[in-house]
Amino acid sequence: MPVNDELAQKFLAVDTTALCDVDKTTRVVHSAIRARSARSRIFGPAFTVRCRDDFLGVLQAVESASAGDVIVVDGGAREIALGGELFARGALARSLGGIVVDGGYRDMAYVGRCELPLYSRFVTPLSGTSAKLGELQVPVTCGGVTVNPGDLVLADGEGLIVVAPDRIGDLLDGALAIKQAENAVIARLDAGATLGETFTLAEHVAALERGEPSALRPRRQD
Repeated sequence: MPVNDELAQKFLAVDTTALCDVDKTTRVVHSAIRARSARSRIFGPAFTVRCRDDFLGVLQAVESASAGDVIVVDGGAREIALGGELFARGALARSLGGIVVDGGYRDMAYVGRCELPLYSRFVTPLSGTSAKLGELQVPVTCGGVTVNPGDLVLADGEGLIVVAPDRIGDLLDGALAIKQAENAVIARLDAGATLGETFTLAEHVAALERGEPSALRPRRQD
């Protein structure tokens, strides 16, 4: 799935927290896989790789993926570097959308100021070999979640999530509605209101105490 500029622009107006608020079953990559680069925001289709202690598959992926693709590497959560400065530079040259490695990455002197979003579970100086063929464009596990080729990978300062392409439009619309509601609450809090005044807190607690179904919501303004 090519990157859709309209959807990417919508993501700029929201964040991964709002998307998770829309759907509590969203695939959230484990927080041990962290941003290592100067930029953390990602929006693009997954180009998947599975390899173990060998980076040849990652190199193949960087050369095979299309512009905007996000390389997602199932490295088995092993503390072996499966990429570094040269891979990042190569990905930038091909206009890729980012690299996410459930394994190690190295060359932080460059990566720390790199404009390509780079995520990894470990930072380590020890690289893998380049003698084994990796598996490309197969379902993989990254950070405890399944990632299929073409799934959308989204990331920001909060973390990484994975979304099926056919769901992203509705999720983004829901996230925009949540952000608008949050902004209205923030405006009231900035004006001196309390959380109890901005949310239906008392009513919600009372309903739960009575054993009735309830949902906490922003209070309507008269």
